[in-house]
Amino acid sequence: MNDHTGSMVGDADIASVRQFNRFHTRLVGALNDRMLASDYTLQQVRILYEIASARPDAPPSARELGVILRMDTGYLSRLVSGLENDGLITRMPSPDNAKRLALTLTEKGRAVFSDLNAASAQEVAALLAPLSDIERGKLTAAMGRIRRLLGDAGLGERSYTLRDPGPGDMGWIVHQHAILYHQEYGLDSTFEALVAEIVGNFVNHFIPEKERCWVAEMEGEVVGSVFVVRQDDETAKLRLLYVDASARGLGLGWRLVDEAVRFARSKGYKRMVLWTNDVLVSARRIYQAAGFELLEEEPHHSFGKDLVGQTWGRDL
Repeated sequence: MNDHTGSMVGDADIASVRQFNRFHTRLVGALNDRMLASDYTLQQVRILYEIASARPDAPPSARELGVILRMDTGYLSRLVSGLENDGLITRMPSPDNAKRLALTLTEKGRAVFSDLNAASAQEVAALLAPLSDIERGKLTAAMGRIRRLLGDAGLGERSYTLRDPGPGDMGWIVHQHAILYHQEYGLDSTFEALVAEIVGNFVNHFIPEKERCWVAEMEGEVVGSVFVVRQDDETAKLRLLYVDASARGLGLGWRLVDEAVRFARSKGYKRMVLWTNDVLVSARRIYQAAGFELLEEEPHHSFGKDLVGQTWGRDL
């Protein structure tokens, strides 16, 4: 979800983006007259790529290519004509609209594109080869985040994975809880201290056969978490449900709670409880959808705010 409510764009932000653009232009060789040691320019290669990547039953027209590539119509027309004269592409009337000329690759065009595509893959492989697996993962995840933040509609559906916590994740959970609850609810540093205490107790007194933590990861970034801890032999407690703003709308909160409930049931607990505050409206909806019911509530002054604490529970 894009947030357009931020402050005005500063000169430093603009300079950073322009600096990255200059670096990227040098990196991909876009300033060269010819791409991939071929006879074709970057713009021509982009046209061949879009035509080759189109669905076989939906080849693009020149106008549609202009929209996809954001090229001037006249300039695009000249490029297309050049590729057509070279025998790489052909224009054919669309079956459902004779006035619409669809662009497809000729046999020669497919051969040329295949060579260009292979050369491009080799260049990228050489670029990534010096990096470790971890570094490559961070790089590709960062690329995905850049595309998504800048509104790339072609990136596809966002997905996440759930995993056990690794080094640094516990500190991250404390850090992110403190930031989110301060920004969205105005809670002070005593809330961060509480989260740190809960996380510390989980680590120091962890019972593997009765307790668990899940961490949600998306595009290389941790975007959620939840804990199940033992309260007594028959009661499990759900704690520290967190979903980052960047991952909302994906059903992640419900998935984390569902995993927690299924784990508690599999470990022989008879019930599950949790404590929250009434201002956490979205979280309460998730709990209700997962079968939890409000057991009791009580006003309190904590974390610098007047709040209403709530205890929720459900049988397993």
